[in-house]
Amino acid sequence: MEKRILLADDDIDFGTTLKQYLELNKFEVIWAKNGVEALDLFKMHTFDICIIDVMMPKLDGFNLSKKFSNRNPETPFLFVTARKTKEDRIKGLSLGADDYITKPFEVEELILRINNIIKRTKQNQTITLDVDKNEIIAIGAYTFDIDNLSLTIQDKSFKITEKEAQLIFYFYTNKNTLIPRNEILANVWGHSNFFSGRSMDVFISRIRKHFKEDKNISIISVRGVGLEFRITN
Repeated sequence: MEKRILLADDDIDFGTTLKQYLELNKFEVIWAKNGVEALDLFKMHTFDICIIDVMMPKLDGFNLSKKFSNRNPETPFLFVTARKTKEDRIKGLSLGADDYITKPFEVEELILRINNIIKRTKQNQTITLDVDKNEIIAIGAYTFDIDNLSLTIQDKSFKITEKEAQLIFYFYTNKNTLIPRNEILANVWGHSNFFSGRSMDVFISRIRKHFKEDKNISIISVRGVGLEFRITN
């Protein structure tokens, strides 16, 4: 099955050439020529990876990547750009990018990097926790339905992703205990590195929002140590 790439770049010559090379290497490529178009496509389709140009009209690559991560932090992305400053590279990686490549570059090298990122991402996503899929758990005022990937409080129910469910289950089974960051990464992501750490931070933020309706539930961060999923009632 072909891997699907979202290419977001307003440079017609560069985009045309890169799309052709990627398709010759058995990728399916959907090309957006500005940031707003790319965001619309991201909402409509699932992608194995996104290639994002930093400088685009309507919505630049940095802000576009934030919207991608808020919507689906499990989708990897990399930046391609003509901007070569150290500050831009640091900013791009701090946003959770899996790579940052400056133009011009060898397409063969880009393809190798894309394949490595996709392979690493798929390995991370295959990690599962030892959990009874039919289990329904009461977490404070919430009901956590693992099988249907949902959280319910009072009459409100909403869907969560599989990775969110894995992290919530791990937190719940270790509730009211300070858990080192490396242990969380090892048990939920499979290993600890910069990129999985950035991904975890995004998921922590989302889970805090999920549980905001119950003031007795909190995620306490202890800088340099770890996190505690605290339930006080």
